Amino acid sequence: MKTTKPPASRPHDAAVVELLKEDPDFASVYLAAALEESDQPGGQQALLSALRHVAEAQGMAAVAQRAGIPRESLYRALSANSNPTIKTLLAVLGAAGLQLAVTRPHHAA
Repeated sequence: MKTTKPPASRPHDAAVVELLKEDPDFASVYLAAALEESDQPGGQQALLSALRHVAEAQGMAAVAQRAGIPRESLYRALSANSNPTIKTLLAVLGAAGLQLAVTRPHHAA
């Protein structure tokens, strides 16, 4: 009988979603880091990807329902090249049990 070896590694997205499932509190740290770097090249896409990872960890259908938007719209809003409205962003964050916070940037003196 031939046995199959498990893959040596798993895709990054799957690994992050698994971490978020295991530690839901990690979502706020993960999104805060992504938001902090959102002004860098590729940062906005990374932020949307991070929010998508959080939604996937909690279940896209459940997050969409709590946010009051169709599941398909949630997938589109969190795709790499989308530009969701602030209303959608706040609804998804709220549905994930998170909120947006504003702070002053830390500048070196």
